[in-house]
Amino acid sequence: MAHNLHQCQVLVKKAVAAGARALFLPEASDYIARSPAETIALARSVQDSEFVKGLQHEARSAKLPINVGIHEPAQGGEKVKNTLIWIDERGDIVQRYQKLHLFDVDIEGGPVLKESKSVEKGMEILPPFDTPVGRVGLTICFDLRFPEISLALKRQNAQIITFPSAFTVPTGQAHWEVLLRARAIETQSYVVAAAQAGAHNETRVSYGHSLIVSPWGEVVAALGAGGHEPEIATADINLDLLEKVRREMPLLRRTDVYPVV
Repeated sequence: MAHNLHQCQVLVKKAVAAGARALFLPEASDYIARSPAETIALARSVQDSEFVKGLQHEARSAKLPINVGIHEPAQGGEKVKNTLIWIDERGDIVQRYQKLHLFDVDIEGGPVLKESKSVEKGMEILPPFDTPVGRVGLTICFDLRFPEISLALKRQNAQIITFPSAFTVPTGQAHWEVLLRARAIETQSYVVAAAQAGAHNETRVSYGHSLIVSPWGEVVAALGAGGHEPEIATADINLDLLEKVRREMPLLRRTDVYPVV
């Protein structure tokens, strides 16, 4: 975790140098373990996590809000929570979202991952909240495949929807960009998808290719599969464009025919 904290500190410095008003980091930025047992053993509360406390210090020093995915212990100690926290410019944790949809897959010729073995599923959508870059709605990784959560956030006037992730290579190659662009288009929102990249251990590799997508579905910033040093992608969040898209193409739901999401 000390190595991951250092990597994030590098990204903070790059974000400050670029003039960013907020930094969005990937899912599980603290660690990705080799096994469910190791995932549980490594989890720490935010009060005891040197990783989290280190990022709180960075946010406070740089006066830069940081959105970061972490693990937290679940009640009973038999599982963890996959959470996304918002650390404000004072270094305080002011928002927390717990991942709703867990990644249980068995892909022929690809990875077998059962997140539910070690992770407790979340039970609620966090309402969008105001930030220096706009009104943000939080989701995590596999939530991307379920448009209902994004539509619910849009209904509550989210302007930016996050999808911090650690996508596998096969699923990333097949679905990553198309799903992110679809979520942006159908919600007419900015989508920010910070992605883990490269090898974590001998059995786990993440796809990378972080993206920022406009409310029109245009990719406005992108990274690659990862290199020796962590990278950032930056983009201007143009809320006037967002309002223009929503005004000129109003998406009026037929809730007299199908349920409200």
